Amino acid sequence: MSPTLMALVDGSAYSESVCRHAAWIARRTGAQVKLYHVLDPRRTPAQRDLSGSIKLGARSDLLEKLSALDEQHARLSQAHGRAILEDARALMAGDGVEDVVTRLRSGDIVETVAAKEGAADMILIGKRGEAAGLEAPHLGSNFERIVRASHKPVFVANRAFRPISRVLIAYDGGVSSMKAVDYVARNPLFAGLDVVVATAGAETGQTRRALDDARATLEAGGHAAEAHVLRGHPGKALGEVVEQGGIDLLVMGAYGHSRIRTLVIGSTTTEMIRSCRIPVVLMR
Repeated sequence: MSPTLMALVDGSAYSESVCRHAAWIARRTGAQVKLYHVLDPRRTPAQRDLSGSIKLGARSDLLEKLSALDEQHARLSQAHGRAILEDARALMAGDGVEDVVTRLRSGDIVETVAAKEGAADMILIGKRGEAAGLEAPHLGSNFERIVRASHKPVFVANRAFRPISRVLIAYDGGVSSMKAVDYVARNPLFAGLDVVVATAGAETGQTRRALDDARATLEAGGHAAEAHVLRGHPGKALGEVVEQGGIDLLVMGAYGHSRIRTLVIGSTTTEMIRSCRIPVVLMR
């Protein structure tokens, strides 16, 4: 059975990158892509309290006009969502991917992901959403909520797609980072890519053995992996490897232990993902 990708598009500047990364994954794995656009009810016109000194006749007339405006807004939101999905489908077709289905939903995006991720093998989201500008210092408002709630690998797309040939795995020996190593070793998505596995901290016998075990797992999967122990703070050390080592994709556990634990769902990792100019795959 072919894998399935759940790609979330919202019409933001990052949506094109989500589509292009989804197309890249689909071409390498034969996956079907399900494009989701979720209409946020919180962005619809708020319920209005028209109680007060307005005369009854005037208020009734106003209520009718406001109701008509709400209906028009709902229709426009639906049309806008369908247009986003059709543009995304066309973009993927241009990248050679035809096995694409579109889904327009209304509600909370995290609840939608929770309800639909069971049929997906990976979730793709943009680093920022349509509510955040390109220079905004924060990540998309739903980013952390989705990562916390999801039980599937989450692919966080950066601003622009570029070909991926070299992958870095941030490894700390924790359960999720071991899953990350196994995921890269087994998944055809990573076949033929250069792989580097690295940890941050003092080099001890235990650290070296853990890295050797990780490298052995990768080699069993056909990867001639490099293994490194990095000095210094994990965020800075890994960031330097990304910048100086020609890394195109970072894979890391969503939860870990020791010093790298703070890299995910914490101040250090949100800062790293925010500043990092490459996509990131987060493993649970």
